[in-house]
Amino acid sequence: MRSVTILGATGSVGTSTLDLVERAPDQFRVRALTANCDVAGLAAAAIRTRAELAVVADESCLPALREALRGTNIGAAGGRQAVIDAAAGAAWTMAAIVGCAGLEPVMAAIAAGGTVVLANKEPLVSAGELVLAAAAASGATLLPADSEHNAIFQCLDRDRPERVRRIVLTGSGGPFRDWSTEAMRAVTPAQALAHPNWTMGAKISIDSATMFNKGLELIEAARLFPIAPDRIEIVIHKQSVVHSMVEYVDGSMLAQLGPSDMRVPIAHTLAWPDRLATPLPPLDLIALRRLDFEAPDPGRFPALRLARAALDAGGARPAILNAANEVAVAAFLAGWIGFLDIAAIVADILERYDPPAPRTLDAVLAVDAEARRLAEERLKDCMA
Repeated sequence: MRSVTILGATGSVGTSTLDLVERAPDQFRVRALTANCDVAGLAAAAIRTRAELAVVADESCLPALREALRGTNIGAAGGRQAVIDAAAGAAWTMAAIVGCAGLEPVMAAIAAGGTVVLANKEPLVSAGELVLAAAAASGATLLPADSEHNAIFQCLDRDRPERVRRIVLTGSGGPFRDWSTEAMRAVTPAQALAHPNWTMGAKISIDSATMFNKGLELIEAARLFPIAPDRIEIVIHKQSVVHSMVEYVDGSMLAQLGPSDMRVPIAHTLAWPDRLATPLPPLDLIALRRLDFEAPDPGRFPALRLARAALDAGGARPAILNAANEVAVAAFLAGWIGFLDIAAIVADILERYDPPAPRTLDAVLAVDAEARRLAEERLKDCMA
């Protein structure tokens, strides 16, 4: 049996992973599950899967977790260091903690070797060089769980990348892909959370609506795959059936198609290099009838331009972009700023803050903290 740890077990990716693991109890043994403070969800999942350990990042939630697990043999722990400690030790680890909070646990899992599945973009965006160097040093295998990067992973000839002409990242365009800039000024959090194709957590849903999600995926793809960034393109595909494509120098293009369900890419990483059955019905191509593609509009969605510029500049720029976006998204969800203010705040912080390239994990975290501080100060202007 393969030992499994799920970091962020009560989020959308975590629950999808649990669904697959629970369908194959003879194949997987759950070592650890973590959550921020969803005690009820975490305890229930730990009991169902007979996990060895359950961890809450918010230490104030630990007494409630211990009470929920009383009478079981499941260990309980709490706090930032407890999550980092829980990240090491499993043969397969799902990294699904939202935001840069997942960076340290991911680095701990990588240092321990084994297979680390990246569902959160932030480690590769904010600390890509450090993540890849750590994996090379420990011999860890990194697998992408994002539907787009997993599609590329399945289509890419990694032994002969020189034969690749381009990578095409597809994106739904979010709920406002056809809206004017003026119309988007009045967007509410409830509207932005209503993704037309996917069921996702709040942060990634807002990122999809602003298209920052696609910008972060661009940076992540440049880290994961040995392809020059100027050969990675973004295309809007509103059906979300073609999850990404790889074009070769002879004109052949390989695409991975599948339902808009995260259990498809997660199942691929759980079984890789084998395949794992999912409960999803076959893709009905006849019912689909057509697949549409169009160019994105960086005028209405400046996140794409900001992400491309951060990738090209390198250094601390991607980490700044990510940190400022996290602060702005949280403020929008709280009702403090408008939808268009998200990209404006990120652009402002990128313009005003340009530190040297971080060379250590502590330096990355320091850049992240300062970018957040500046973004929080900038919020006051939007709220005035």
